Amino acid sequence: MTSSGTDDGSLLRPVAASTGRGPVLVRAGQVVYAGRRLGELLHGRPPGVTGHQWSSAAREGFDHVVCAGDTGRPLFAVGIGPPAPANSAAQRAERMANAVCAAAGLPVLRIVSPTLRAADHGRRIVEYVIDARGYADAVGPEPEHPEAGEATPVAFRDIVGRLPDGRSGHVNDLGALARAAAVEAYVARRLVDPIVRGLHVRWADGPAEGWSWVEVLPGHCLVERVEVFPHRFSCGVDAARFAEDLAAVAVGERLRGPDDAPPGLVPRERLDGDIRNLRERRAEMRDGFGFDHLCAD
Repeated sequence: MTSSGTDDGSLLRPVAASTGRGPVLVRAGQVVYAGRRLGELLHGRPPGVTGHQWSSAAREGFDHVVCAGDTGRPLFAVGIGPPAPANSAAQRAERMANAVCAAAGLPVLRIVSPTLRAADHGRRIVEYVIDARGYADAVGPEPEHPEAGEATPVAFRDIVGRLPDGRSGHVNDLGALARAAAVEAYVARRLVDPIVRGLHVRWADGPAEGWSWVEVLPGHCLVERVEVFPHRFSCGVDAARFAEDLAAVAVGERLRGPDDAPPGLVPRERLDGDIRNLRERRAEMRDGFGFDHLCAD
């Protein structure tokens, strides 16, 4: 049966703490819960959603749900994990969940990575997004075409301050710890290059995508790629740049492993070819390809 929702027309059901399932985070007037199924977040099946879609989607879970602190109403849901295999039941269920969330008005942030996991990285990512969205709300959106001499607010990702190691840098760079870890690994002779490099793109009809890599052995790189799907959602920062920073976080996670070379290193020639192939798809990108310098011979 299709639910009519609350008196104000909302289908979103306030989330309340229960025994053993209290909030994992309270930040900026928002309460964050872990491990909630979609069926727990809605009063019932939204109009236009079939019974089959609802029965499949309602069982789908989110790693974190961010709710308004005063009402408990869900503001957005977050999923972090590896990509579902193409044409798999998991992929179909995810698509159904996205359709139901769209019908119910629930924004969703999905982060797809073979390395990042909600248990290890979810809290920090959710904190970051809450802070970034709060900052964007406070300073307002950046003008698309600022007038000459017009002062524009500093973007959240571009704020400069003192880093934990005492240096000055971008304090809201999620990959800062990974970059520091790469320098330490280079000093310890575990890497041949201390610089974590990267790129990002925004597909016109798809996600934001970020790549990050570091050269571990001569001609062989540790490469991470992350996709960010902001469904009816603003991250508070540029989603593509966010994806690149998350890819740097994933690089740092793999550098924390044993002292020997991480498995799955990619030959530099293959990485260069992948970047050139990506450049050839610039027409499919929302803002073009801004990394031609990486393709120079």
